[in-house]
Amino acid sequence: MDWLDLLAVWFSFNSEIEKNQMMVTKFILLGFCLGPRICLFLFGLFFLFYVLTLLGNGVILGLISLDCRLHTSMYFFLSHLAIADMAYACSTVPQMLVNLLSPAKPISFAGCITQTFLFLSFAHTECVLQVVMSYDRYVAICHPLWYSVIVSWRVGISLVGTSWACGSLLALVHVGLVLRLPYCGPHEINHFFCEILSVLKLACTDTKLNQLVIFAASVFVFVGPLCLLLGSYVCILAAILRIQSAEGCRKAFSTCSSHLCMVGLFFGSVIIMSMAPKSCHPEEKQKILSLFYSLFNPMLNPLIYSLKSKEVKGALRRALFKESHF
Repeated sequence: MDWLDLLAVWFSFNSEIEKNQMMVTKFILLGFCLGPRICLFLFGLFFLFYVLTLLGNGVILGLISLDCRLHTSMYFFLSHLAIADMAYACSTVPQMLVNLLSPAKPISFAGCITQTFLFLSFAHTECVLQVVMSYDRYVAICHPLWYSVIVSWRVGISLVGTSWACGSLLALVHVGLVLRLPYCGPHEINHFFCEILSVLKLACTDTKLNQLVIFAASVFVFVGPLCLLLGSYVCILAAILRIQSAEGCRKAFSTCSSHLCMVGLFFGSVIIMSMAPKSCHPEEKQKILSLFYSLFNPMLNPLIYSLKSKEVKGALRRALFKESHF
């Protein structure tokens, strides 16, 4: 797909937005149906988490860019994961904070569609990046002598570019299908941002095609990556168990323990929520799951790497030590 095709797609989306805006100009985000005191408390708590998310991922990005010892493929992938985490949070959390202070805040139709696209794009990208990082750890442990050849800078850039392209194109497909639907009310979204399933509930026509595509995309970006991740870590575990020395086992495990924690956090939250007993309020359950992805996971990822990775801790000490001498 060249730039002319992309331009044509963009213009067609704009025309669909204008067509829909003749019927609906804005949506109302209901957010959390709680009392004013609890909303104020949650605003302070979530604002703190949001600042910590931006600060933590910003520090990771800064250390990777400034410290030449972190200029490796693994940390190159981690830097893009940090960018995705920051973008993830920025696409949903500010709107949620506004809604906590001013409930039932309206959002324009174009703004809602843009938010849906950004959230889906970053979510899909992060799933693919997790697979890329597990492949990187698989090669580093199972084929250490060939690591620099297999995961060269050219390959690393291609893998990262593919991750972002897959995320954006999948989100574009979802948004294109959402735009073709008419929305004739009510215009109230029972969520704190324009989550795609909540938006589809407002359509006044059949949405089976949208739900089918969402299911297929979920298999592609969640079940598929999860199987690849499990397969790669089974091979990694087998390779670690074949190492004779205890020191070698410890070093091999330490190289993938940080990413293993992030994978458990990222995929574990979905598995736990999907296996939980069905509740009388599925919308509230969906909000909790979205909170994990948009706020808690991006906040915890840099903390996991800073605690688990000796290289990151060393880079942080060197940066602080250098600053203290100026």
